[in-house]
Parts: sequence; C-alpha cells; structure tokens
Amino acid sequence: MERILLTLASAVLMHFGGGLHPVWQLTWLAPLPVLFLARRTDGRTAFAAGTLVWLAGQVQMWPYFTRTLEMPPALAAALIAGPALCYGLGVLLFRTLLVRGRPLLAAAAVPAVWVTTEYAMNLAGPHGAWWSLAYTQADFLPVLQTASVTGVWGITFLLLFVPASIAALRPRVAVVSGVLVALTLGHGLLRLSTPADTGGRKVALVATDDSEDLVRRYGEAIDGAVTGGAEIVVLPEKVFTTADLPFARPGVEVVAGIAMETNSAVSYPSGVRYDKHHMIPGVEREFRPGTSLAFLDDGRLGLIICKDLDFPGLVREYGKAGVAALLAPAWDFDEDAWLHSRMAVVRGVENGLSVARAARQGWLTVSDDRGRIVTERYSARTGMATVTATLPREGSATLYTALGDWAAWASAGLLLLALGALARTRTSKAVGESPVARTTVDASPTSGA
Repeated sequence: MERILLTLASAVLMHFGGGLHPVWQLTWLAPLPVLFLARRTDGRTAFAAGTLVWLAGQVQMWPYFTRTLEMPPALAAALIAGPALCYGLGVLLFRTLLVRGRPLLAAAAVPAVWVTTEYAMNLAGPHGAWWSLAYTQADFLPVLQTASVTGVWGITFLLLFVPASIAALRPRVAVVSGVLVALTLGHGLLRLSTPADTGGRKVALVATDDSEDLVRRYGEAIDGAVTGGAEIVVLPEKVFTTADLPFARPGVEVVAGIAMETNSAVSYPSGVRYDKHHMIPGVEREFRPGTSLAFLDDGRLGLIICKDLDFPGLVREYGKAGVAALLAPAWDFDEDAWLHSRMAVVRGVENGLSVARAARQGWLTVSDDRGRIVTERYSARTGMATVTATLPREGSATLYTALGDWAAWASAGLLLLALGALARTRTSKAVGESPVARTTVDASPTSGA
C-alpha cells in the first residue's frame, strides 16, 4: 500500500506541476515521494514507479498531441513513453548509487539523466527545447534568472537536484543543495534589482481571433496604435496570404504575418522579411523553411516567428548579434497559450533581450530581459486586442549567449561519471546480505559522496 500511495502522490504532483498549465511550486515537490520510495524498495520497483509517475503525470498531453498538433498516435505515445522510461531510469540510478554509498552522485544523477534527455530531444527532434521542465518556473523570476547563465538546462537541473538531495537524507548533500539554492536566489534577486531599460521605441501588439474583413480592421487598428504613439506595430502570424498590403505608415514599422510559400514576417515599409525556420510537423507541411535572420532599426531589433522561439540556438544567434528586442508574430492554440508565451519569455532571459510577441488565440505579451511581463492581454475573440510598451534601447550581454549549452554538456558528463561509478563499485557484502538488506538504504549520515 505504501508503494502505491507514494507513486500516486508523485503522479498527482507531476500532473499539476507539469503540462500546459503548471503550478510551479508543485514541480519542485513531484519527484520527492517516488524518490523516497526508491530508498525503501528494490531496483525493479523503483524503475517501474518512476516510469509510471511520468506516464500518469503526462498522459494529460495526449489530446493536445493528437488533436491540436495532429500527431500520429504512435508518435504521441512515443513522446510520452520514451521520456517516462528515462525518468524511471533516473529513479533507478538514484536508488542504485545510494545503495552503493554515493549519495551526492545519486542526487546529481537524477537531474543529469533528465537534462541529458531534454538536450538530446532538443538536438534531434523537430520541437527544440519545447519539452523542458524549466518553463514551469517562468513566473518564479528569481530562479528564472538562472537561464541567463545556463539556459533552461540549469533550471531543470536545479528542479530535480533539490528534491533528490532531500530524498538522499545526507547532511553533506543537503549542504551542497542549500548552497546552490542560495547562489541561485542571490543571483536572481541581484539581476532583478536592475530596472528595465525603457529608452527604446514604443511598440504596439494587435490581434483578433476573428477572420472577417481583416485588411480593413487591422489597418484601422494600426492607425489607432500610431495615434497612441506607437512607432512599431506587430500583427500575428499567418494573418494574410499576400505581401501586397496597404500597411505602410510614415515613420512606423508594421510587422505582419504572411502565409505564402513561406511562413513569413514582413515589415512595412522597409520590406524586411523573415521566413520561419521551424514548422509544426504535419500542421505546416506546405511551407518552405527559412534559413536567415532579419533585422530592423540598424540591427537593434530582430524578427522571428512563433515556434522558432522554442529553439534556444536560433534565438542565441540574435543574442550574439546584439539585438535589444525580438518582434514575434505568433499563433497559438488557446490551450497552450500560457506555456508558449512563457517559452518566448525564457528565450529573452537567456539572451538578455526583450520579446514582443503578438499571438492569435493566445497572449499579446511584452517581456523584458529579466522575464518581467511589461504588458499582457489575451487576443480578442471578435474585436481587436491591443497592448503597448516601450522597448529597450540596448540588449544586455549574458553568459548563456557567450557560452551556449555548457550546462547541458556538463550534465551529460555528470551522467557518464555516475554510470562509470556504477560500473566500478559494488555494494558492500553483496553476497552475504539478506534480500531485505539489499533493498533498503541505510539512513545514517556516514556514507561518502
């Protein structure tokens, strides 16, 4: 009964701490029950429990994958079951290293497995870093600042290392975890003490979910935004099917989403054009992908489109180019609106830039380089929704922009170290121990690292 209750507790916490609408506090707690279970049971049960926790927590994504994103059921099943097996392996590795007297390495192995999994999916899959647990912390700003140093990989590591260090029940491991948390919060609060740069141009985001008479209605909305002082207006993704639009205004740049043979963001009157690089598989199969970046305002502003913000490497190229802000036409699916908007916010923190993202069926959001939401409003079902904000004049350099995915590679190295330790070590008195002794971890604080 205890096994069932602990597994169920982790699954419930994972359900509410993950998915499209996560409760960020619960994400930190979700691994704890199953890791405590791993201390008290055999390896096969630990692996099975960890796998079931992820499956039960993430099965909520099945309708989104199969209905909204139109994934084949076999692929959707693989995208849930594959990570579940990795999560189970992380729990198993924690239990095995703990049994063999390596509590610090056991605690670190849990996030090392998962960060390596996230990074492999980012490199090999068509959805970039969409899968990262780090986005659950997008509204917890002190921790979010870690992305400026490590990218999402460091946040994911911390999310799993903290509960694993608690479950290890070793003072030395707790001290290491406490130091990491203190450094994270100290760094985050220090970054947040810096006021936002508001010396740039005024931007307006405009969107409606309606599809009637859009050229006229968006034209009127642009005029209203210009009257209100906007110097840049951003419209959503794929609103129009031709680039021949009457949106040129003196002294104003209007960025509109155009669906032609490419999925493009075209700026009027300059004619600057950005073609989306990463299409949603199946949903956008008809578009030819782009390969280059696009800039406005002497390189201070960059253009990007919706899903491209899910790819840290692409946005990092804009960070290295020194842009102060990204202008992003977008189109969400209502149910994923919060999560997708926050992915864009995280990209801004990683690279020290503001993001102005105008979404149909989603949020019109302007965030600064610290991830603070400057303004936000949901797109209008029938009328026009408009928000305005002042963009920064300059971007802020970050270690992540300079160093890239070093934290992901460090996690992969740590995983190799853990596996190497596993291969070299043996449990003490393995032959002579009773079955009960082999499946229960000693809670005394005398074991080594």
